[in-house]
Amino acid sequence: MIEKIIGLIIFFVTATISKYGSLAVMVLMALESANIPIPSEVILTYGGFLVAQGKLNFHLVAFAGAFGCLLGSIVSYYIGLKLGRPFLWRYGKWLLVSQKDILRAEKFLEKYGELTYFVSRLLPVVRTFISLVIGISKGSFIKSNLYGFLASWIWSYVLVYVGVKLGANWEIIRPWWDKFSYLIVAIIIGGIVWHVVRVFRDSKLTTEDLIIDKA
Repeated sequence: MIEKIIGLIIFFVTATISKYGSLAVMVLMALESANIPIPSEVILTYGGFLVAQGKLNFHLVAFAGAFGCLLGSIVSYYIGLKLGRPFLWRYGKWLLVSQKDILRAEKFLEKYGELTYFVSRLLPVVRTFISLVIGISKGSFIKSNLYGFLASWIWSYVLVYVGVKLGANWEIIRPWWDKFSYLIVAIIIGGIVWHVVRVFRDSKLTTEDLIIDKA
């Protein structure tokens, strides 16, 4: 079941980018940064794959990815700012964000301050919901989005470049991919299942448990 869902997501992402190009990259990355669980790794590497085929422009795809992140982050920031902790505490699990994840992000933000705005955008999973936490904490709107945009640009360039290399060497890589693709997919699915189970397990923790964990 989960494998089919992941397959549908990947098909949707690749088909949309194939049809609409950089515009699709921007919209999909905006959704990812607005807490919709669409993997940016798939979006950007596939964009890079199409760059290698001469169908898209490298710099435009990278910029579209970073700009999409900015748009999604703004939406996410204001959701956190306006709805606050009670919303994220209650409904975060449906965004695949556990209460422990929220506490860890808040502790990181408290400890490292504005550095969090930049570094968090380079971390898988965390990058998806960090703007919610910054909004809840009433962090700087301008600084968080400026630093986040710069970090997202780096993230986008790296993943698009990976996609370009995969596309340029596909004939060499393809035999290995055909041989190990099921193993790779199994690892990805296993990681996602573990994360989902962890999120819903942590959502059952009591307030006392969370206070102790935060301490």
